[in-house]
Amino acid sequence: MSPALVIIPTYNERDNVGPITSAVLAAEPRVDILVVDDNSPDGTGQLADELAANEPRIKVLHRQKKEGLGRAYLHAFRWGLEHGYQLIIEMDADFSHDPKYLPRLIDAAQGGADLVLGSRYVEGGGTVNWGVGRKILSRGGSLYARSILGVKIRDLTGGFKCFNRRVLEAIDLDQVVSSGYGFQIELTYRTLKKGFTVKEIPIVFEDRRVGQSKMSRKIFVEAMTMVWKLRFTV
Repeated sequence: MSPALVIIPTYNERDNVGPITSAVLAAEPRVDILVVDDNSPDGTGQLADELAANEPRIKVLHRQKKEGLGRAYLHAFRWGLEHGYQLIIEMDADFSHDPKYLPRLIDAAQGGADLVLGSRYVEGGGTVNWGVGRKILSRGGSLYARSILGVKIRDLTGGFKCFNRRVLEAIDLDQVVSSGYGFQIELTYRTLKKGFTVKEIPIVFEDRRVGQSKMSRKIFVEAMTMVWKLRFTV
């Protein structure tokens, strides 16, 4: 078994699931992949099963319905912990998170960091193919959350991250309530509140190649109201 597990949640990602799993396995020999499919109508889950049948490093976790990114990740975290992985990595299916950064995430985690964040907003990081509105929304969201929560992390809303298992064991996963943008903020904040070290490494985030983004203004607004709840309850 590999020391690290890359979790790739999917919902209607049939065109991406084959290329992204191939790219991840080619980029980093130290990882297995867990595709977490929320019963995609387009057959993503069935295709993932076919890939897993031919590649022992690919695993598939089927969920009955779409319940949001946060629920899918929590289910997968528990699976990864139960199966003994030392490092658990969050990653999108749409190539916005480039697999080439996986070795850097893992090296930083094995070098002592408890949580490693792929950060768009530290020196060397950035975004590609984003309009002005999305840039303002993302940067403004991170700045707002940082200000309310009183933390120094530059990219609180990013979803390309590597957890040491000791972090996920220490966080009460049953208490995590957020999804989407809010989920990423909440997990990092809970990690910091437990006294763990968080390291940001630069990545360039490229907008998805195939399909439509699942990000919406509603998800963003929910995240921004949620940070106040986190500030006074965690």
